[in-house]
Amino acid sequence: MITVETQPAESKLIEMEVFDWPIWEKEASTFPWTYDMKETCYILEGKVTVTPNGGEPVSFKAGDLVTFEAGLSCTWEIIEPVRKHYQFG
Repeated sequence: MITVETQPAESKLIEMEVFDWPIWEKEASTFPWTYDMKETCYILEGKVTVTPNGGEPVSFKAGDLVTFEAGLSCTWEIIEPVRKHYQFG
């Protein structure tokens, strides 16, 4: 399951300490991915569509807070280069 929260309040991001999380960057590309554990990420730049295996595509972009549940297998399609804060667990 993928959950997208569009434009969360800055107070929520500060409370979650999002801006202290590591940053990951990737150019436009397509690749398979499986989540061994839950990941929460805050998209700083870019545009992405993630399609769960056997499921419907989910799109998100800069300003979105996205959660991927553990066990999810999917395909990432990075449409515009992405830069995100992320945290596992």
